[in-house]
Amino acid sequence: MEKTEFDVKFYDATDGSKPAKEFILGLLPKMRAKVLRLVDMLESNGSYLREPYSKHLEDGIFELRGQIGSDISRVLYFFMVGKKAVLTHGFIKKTKKTPPSEIKLAKKYRAEYLSRKENKQ
Repeated sequence: MEKTEFDVKFYDATDGSKPAKEFILGLLPKMRAKVLRLVDMLESNGSYLREPYSKHLEDGIFELRGQIGSDISRVLYFFMVGKKAVLTHGFIKKTKKTPPSEIKLAKKYRAEYLSRKENKQ
């Protein structure tokens, strides 16, 4: 059976940085491997990826959920038309709920990303 691959991209900030990529590369090796496996799963499963690997937070913002022992990493992302997902940024989770500031940042990155895409057309 052929897989339907999703195109997973890193959000690129106006200064050229890629917050999600930099976060993932900065993780300890075991956690980095786990998060990269989650990115592969997102590419393979797209919007069908569910808990415990992915969770919808609010307003079209999702999180990839990596955990090793008590260390918890999250990478936020959103979907675009045409089987595309954009990873915005990541953070180390220290509380039960995802901090609203992280969701707000993902929404800000999404708005910037979409406005740049619209201006290119």
